Amino acid sequence: MKSANAIIILLNPRNMPSRQSGIVLFIALIVLIAMTLAGIAMMKQLGAGVGIAGNLAFRQNATTAADLGIEIAQGWLVSKKSMELIADDIGNGYFATWQEPFDPVNNYSWSNSNSISAGNDGNGNTVRYVIHRLCAISGLPNVPGQHCVTLDSALAPKDKEGGDTASVKIRAALTPYFRVTTRTDGPRGTVSYTQVMMY
Repeated sequence: MKSANAIIILLNPRNMPSRQSGIVLFIALIVLIAMTLAGIAMMKQLGAGVGIAGNLAFRQNATTAADLGIEIAQGWLVSKKSMELIADDIGNGYFATWQEPFDPVNNYSWSNSNSISAGNDGNGNTVRYVIHRLCAISGLPNVPGQHCVTLDSALAPKDKEGGDTASVKIRAALTPYFRVTTRTDGPRGTVSYTQVMMY
């Protein structure tokens, strides 16, 4: 008799725990999904930051590699006499005029023979350069109709007595500037342009 009473007590619905409605589980799933999405967003943001830093490093490397082309162009200019620089030398990437308008980014064909390859710097950067004498027309800087960007004669050095040295002033007035433009093609499609003025 006692055992039957014990069974009745265990099966009595008032003594059993109440059923869960499932709302806590539903909230927990929503929080878990929100945390997962936040983690994915943080990972993407971190990946984008690393990509931007990498692209900036490649661009800086390409700009630094442009020095190779500038040094080769400068060596070529120094090796020439002034009379050799009054006419175009397209085979060496040299133009005796400023070729207005000259836009190295949009309208200049770097793949043709008008630019010279300075080679590869060993880091995957290929450098090309072109040289322009900053004069309106070919020929000597003092011919009629010629307009050249030259050294300002006011910058000519003074002699020991403080007066202007006439020969230096004349040479300064006849020394045109040269513009060396480089294009560097690097890894990941990196392209960098630089321009240097020299005289």
